[in-house]
Amino acid sequence: MIGMTELNRLFAQLREASPVGYTAGLHIRFAAPLVYQSTYDPKWLEHYTSNAYALRDPMIAWGLSCEGQTRWSEIDLPDPFGIWRQAAEFGLNYGMAVSCGPVQSRSIVGCSRTDREFTDAEMAKIALVVRTLHEVSEPQTDLTQAQIQALRCIAGGDRHAAAAARLGISESALKARLVSARERLMARTTSEAIQKAKEIKLL
Repeated sequence: MIGMTELNRLFAQLREASPVGYTAGLHIRFAAPLVYQSTYDPKWLEHYTSNAYALRDPMIAWGLSCEGQTRWSEIDLPDPFGIWRQAAEFGLNYGMAVSCGPVQSRSIVGCSRTDREFTDAEMAKIALVVRTLHEVSEPQTDLTQAQIQALRCIAGGDRHAAAAARLGISESALKARLVSARERLMARTTSEAIQKAKEIKLL
């Protein structure tokens, strides 16, 4: 099974190809991605988030309605909130978007640079990385009963010792079940694993 190491390797390739940064939302379901990462200027991210621009962003609207890759300058959609102009004030002068996967589990990635448009070759290379990210981050649709029980105990508020006692196993065995569940769900923390398990109806 592909794990976080492979995801991190692919994200590193995106970082190298995006001089001003990127934002990746993989497997967007119920308006939230199962995997999210961004390397944009934190000030821009704070501004973007505080203004709820994800709901108004022409790039995301394009990504939800189209598959493929395009330059930001080629997205012919209204931008009544001036998001493109504001992004440029933070150095995001040029960019591209990649969208792939079924609409009920869509991955959308935006990459930016400050100096020039992305070339066709650069876009093709980035699109390949994004499609690979989409494939390797495909969420597992099953966990073992032992993993589900361990997550359910923690989700219910039990601490490790109490959860282990409830399940009749050692605390180290419980932790091993939680670690394996996190790896299977590609989650960095147990809380994230619980959330992902809920989203795919395993809890």
